[in-house]
Amino acid sequence: MSARRDFFQDIYRYRSHQFDRLVAREDVHGNLFAALHDIRPLAGLRVVEFGAGTGRITRLLSVLVDRVYAFDIEPSMLRQADWSMRASGMTNWRLAIGDNGRMPVASRCADLVVEGWSFAHVVGWYPQDWLAQTDMMLAEMERILKPGGVAILIETMGTGRRHPLAPSPKLAKLYDYWEREHGFSYRWIRTDFHFGSPQEADELMRFFFGDEMADECLDGDTVIVPECTGIWWKQFAGR
Repeated sequence: MSARRDFFQDIYRYRSHQFDRLVAREDVHGNLFAALHDIRPLAGLRVVEFGAGTGRITRLLSVLVDRVYAFDIEPSMLRQADWSMRASGMTNWRLAIGDNGRMPVASRCADLVVEGWSFAHVVGWYPQDWLAQTDMMLAEMERILKPGGVAILIETMGTGRRHPLAPSPKLAKLYDYWEREHGFSYRWIRTDFHFGSPQEADELMRFFFGDEMADECLDGDTVIVPECTGIWWKQFAGR
């Protein structure tokens, strides 16, 4: 079953620069890098990244890992990621087109595989087939990992929230499926947005989250918007 287009796919295809401005404002305290490094120390690893978008996680990982191979289905996102990665000064990365269910890399080539804010789109893009799509993507992660390698999934647990709660019943079912059926462990962190001005907060919140969410989170002077992020991880023993 083919994916249906939605609001987010149009952003990823046509508004990658504005999207990159938004995610650059998230995680003001740097909690994500610390959590990833705590789950699996990053120094010297070979990493494959699924759904890399504009390279936000790629940039974080490149500071310590040996190599990161980052893939996304949308050329527009990768063009923005390429600009950002070149500007970072790091050279231990490669970007390429890749579908989350069929990555163009060899089996058992990575110590760590990671996705951020990508896999959860299955509940919207494949509403009748999200379980099969999820199984396919997780199987692809397992194929790519070396024995003993670790898979990490990063997804939202609520924008505008100070405590974690899956934003929808569908996402709650997906997260439960990762834990109950696939054996992933879970933790959560705060990844608050810190915007440069109330005007920027208003622009970028409405752009991505819509008017209803922006009205709930903003009061005219807001520059900090709380955000909860879930992290799921699993070590694969290999076959």
